[in-house]
Amino acid sequence: MKRLPLAVLILVFCGFLAWSVALRQALLFLVGIGLGAVLAGARFGFTTGWRRLIEQRDPSGVLAQLVLLAIAAAASMPLLAAYPTDLGAALGPPSVSLIVGAFVFGACMQVADGCGSGTLYKAGLGIPLNMAILPLFAIGSFLGSATLDRWLALGALPPYGLVTHFGAPVALLLTLAGLALVGVGVVRWAGRAAPLWNRKLLWGAVLLAALAVLNLVIAGQPWGIVYGFGLWAAKLAAAAHLFDPSANAFWSEPVNAATLAQSVFLDVTSITNIGILAGALWIAAGKPSAAAKPMNGTQWAVGLAAGLLLGYSSRLAFGCNIGAMVSGISTGSLHGWIWVPMAFLGSLLGVRVRRRYAF
Repeated sequence: MKRLPLAVLILVFCGFLAWSVALRQALLFLVGIGLGAVLAGARFGFTTGWRRLIEQRDPSGVLAQLVLLAIAAAASMPLLAAYPTDLGAALGPPSVSLIVGAFVFGACMQVADGCGSGTLYKAGLGIPLNMAILPLFAIGSFLGSATLDRWLALGALPPYGLVTHFGAPVALLLTLAGLALVGVGVVRWAGRAAPLWNRKLLWGAVLLAALAVLNLVIAGQPWGIVYGFGLWAAKLAAAAHLFDPSANAFWSEPVNAATLAQSVFLDVTSITNIGILAGALWIAAGKPSAAAKPMNGTQWAVGLAAGLLLGYSSRLAFGCNIGAMVSGISTGSLHGWIWVPMAFLGSLLGVRVRRRYAF
């Protein structure tokens, strides 16, 4: 698709949102476009950054992610403290569900070559595997939400927010100190095998941080990915009478039940997800990607299975690299700090699976 007709479609849809839905949704759609354009344009891959650190001792991708987290936290935490009734943090309960989900997600994102945001923007770029994984991710996310209560019954603590318990200055200081320690560990792991910084990724980190904070201000909640996927599949399942939302612990909660009953265009996560797809399409229209390497039947089967598990585990873990790591850590949620090491351990396994099946 050329950029001119795509621009017309984007403007028409943005106008529809502003006129028929809400101005806020139109603004969030534009934020999503920016997120997708930056992710695709800079090829800011959370999955790839971790894999390059593991396989090539290249720290540039992970260090850029730490910069993203630091900038987002520096802006988000004071805002959360100043407007506690208007803005909410991305809190998730420390739980067995979180530990298992984060580990499985870390492994599967390496096999599927994309986390939540990576699946979205690579699907927008037209990469076949990610395009095929996207609906499976949504189905998996829905299945995870439908069984989440059983996982939480295995053991869970209340969500813990650093800003709430310590205030913004101390919470930010603790967060920056934690990120600095991780950065030192990453540099020591890498040694001198590769340059520490990548200018393109650093610019991507700055822009993503700014857009994530803008999303927080406009939506009143941090940037997320997974909830929108699960909502899409839940709406289809409910419309087809495949499940009864009122009989499900997750979807019968008042907030989730209301979201399920209303237009998908009113869901802030769905709108930014659609925007990310549009932003990646915009990048693809200006500079088409090289043809993807053909995959054999076994690779397709393993990749698609990983995509389904990616969705399921992301719901158990209360987010992906965006909802749990970026938004969780930058808004002071303890669960984000649990998610990262478990997902990294999973990635160590996922990289081996990639090698085993020659991805």
